[in-house]
Amino acid sequence: MAEPRGEAAAPPSARAGKAGLLQEDNDSCSGYGSRDKPGSALGRTVPDGNVLFPDIFHTDRLLFYERFKAYQDYILADCKASEVKEFTAEYLEKVLEPSGWQAIWHTNVFEVVVEVVDVEYSSLKAVVQFSEPFLCELRDSTFTLECMQELLELKERRIPLQELWVVYDESGEFDQTALAIEHVRFFYQCIWRTWDEEEEDDFDYFVRCVEPRLRLHYDILEHRVPSGLVADYQNLLSQCEEVYRRFLNVRNSIPSSDLDSEVENVSMVEGLKLYEEIEHLKQKLKLIENPLLRYVFGYQKYSGLQAKGLRPAGTRITHVVSSTMTTSLLQALTRDKLCPESCGKELEIQFHSDLLTAVNACYEGDRVIICPGHYVVYGVFCIADSVELEGYGLPDDIVIEKRGKGDNFVDCTGANIRISSLKLVQHDAVEGILNVHHGKTTLENCVLQCETTGITVRTSAELLMKKSDLYGAKGAGVEIYPGSTCTLLDNGIHHCKEGILIKNFLDEHYDIPKITMVNNMIHNNEGYGVVLVRPMMPSDAKDASADRTKGNTQPVQLGDGTSCVEGSRQEELPECVTGELKLYEQAGIAEQVEGNDEIANELGATSVKKSQMQKKRLSELGITEADDNLMSQEMFVYIVGNQFKWNGKGSFGTFLF
Repeated sequence: MAEPRGEAAAPPSARAGKAGLLQEDNDSCSGYGSRDKPGSALGRTVPDGNVLFPDIFHTDRLLFYERFKAYQDYILADCKASEVKEFTAEYLEKVLEPSGWQAIWHTNVFEVVVEVVDVEYSSLKAVVQFSEPFLCELRDSTFTLECMQELLELKERRIPLQELWVVYDESGEFDQTALAIEHVRFFYQCIWRTWDEEEEDDFDYFVRCVEPRLRLHYDILEHRVPSGLVADYQNLLSQCEEVYRRFLNVRNSIPSSDLDSEVENVSMVEGLKLYEEIEHLKQKLKLIENPLLRYVFGYQKYSGLQAKGLRPAGTRITHVVSSTMTTSLLQALTRDKLCPESCGKELEIQFHSDLLTAVNACYEGDRVIICPGHYVVYGVFCIADSVELEGYGLPDDIVIEKRGKGDNFVDCTGANIRISSLKLVQHDAVEGILNVHHGKTTLENCVLQCETTGITVRTSAELLMKKSDLYGAKGAGVEIYPGSTCTLLDNGIHHCKEGILIKNFLDEHYDIPKITMVNNMIHNNEGYGVVLVRPMMPSDAKDASADRTKGNTQPVQLGDGTSCVEGSRQEELPECVTGELKLYEQAGIAEQVEGNDEIANELGATSVKKSQMQKKRLSELGITEADDNLMSQEMFVYIVGNQFKWNGKGSFGTFLF
């Protein structure tokens, strides 16, 4: 994985160890009074490259609260984006020594010790001269000392403060100078975006941009953000920077005259398209930067899992996992699971004591039987073939506990995976307990003790979860992505942040998810039992105003003219579910339960909006007739018999962003 965007650029001391953090009890990290203290309060870094180089101040690993306080209280305060440079210059004028200090000028091709003779605060530059004795280190043999001197003269001896690392001085006189330059360097490398100045509004820049980006930076450093989301963020940043550069080139190429030329019109159209693309990318960046919306955004995680397929010999193996095997256990296992009479054919069996080894040894069609026991796993279950994991006994008797830091616990990409009668326990996690990336995963009679999020059903994937119990997620118990299929039958989902989170991004070219929820008990979640996440549309405000005026409480009408009532699409239920629903109806369980209609109505309304947007896109492409059967795919298939109790915010909510 590429290094996180938020990481401060390594100084010349990247050659050296990074020992020590600045930690002072009286907030001297940003105050102006350290000159009165005897000695330096900052650490020092000893170079290990050019031994003749002097030590420098160690400032590149400041704590979150130190940077936060500096930007909020001393540097940026409530400034606008257009005022950032002005506010920064005022800060530097108060704390920066104007001359008399040395620094290492660091570039990609050389390092050289310079002496600062003046500081131009408004341009954030220092006027320098080479120190005596002359000390330098070249990284590119083609770049000579003469080239370096010519470069300095070309810059009129003015060097950006960001390229300077202050030489260590134990007197403490230059502590604030070193800290101030570090704050400027970190800001322009990790916080500032080239398009920020064009986003003027009524909110101060620190709250809108600096704080969320700073928090994301430290969340990445402390491994609180999934690696896939970090990679997506970096890619989005790169895309946005490239598109913005092209946008500036197009904008600058448009003549200032009022001539209505064909070339100018073409440039205007191209500029508008680039502008829309930039806004779309910026919206995604803001979602990841905001800690409350970060996991709502979601990301398409790259999975390099490759299915093995069938064994060359075409055989299928039953893997038996047990930490210890006794005679009585083997007899019972043979009687219940392994005898030819029950299986109908002779079985080839392999025995394992390590569960992860057994799963990794599976090919297409294999079966893993897990005997009672407590299994501790430090790796990740990556299941890319159609295999079956089955616990022999009750879920509480077959406990699989994940330990050690890592993004994932169970990743499923196989065409048809079955997991039953297991208890999964997650610790010290970054991502959810189970991710269905591709194919279909069936989860039956399982217990899932989560930590971050619970189960994630990603785009184009399918989950069938039956008679299982899920709890403890700090996010949502089940996250349903656009374009996925999720069937939940007879489950308990409780004591999570949210019970079920449905992601429906209307601006994305994805089908809406297809959801079946029958007879689930969703209770004691901190937020909503079910929450729908979607972008704010202009029609939302109008619809809300009209409903308040007219007092409209009727069910929302779908595209085909039918109202959103339960059972309206029963004919399209998955085959595996149809039989069970008939049993529910015969038993009288299909009665109205508070929350079911509410969910059905809201999801139906969202389907209408999705259909309208898709038709509009087709129209823009010159397609005037759209297939209504394709365009009016309602989000829900069947929602009936679910019970919502003691959820902090209610049974259902819509989150607009």
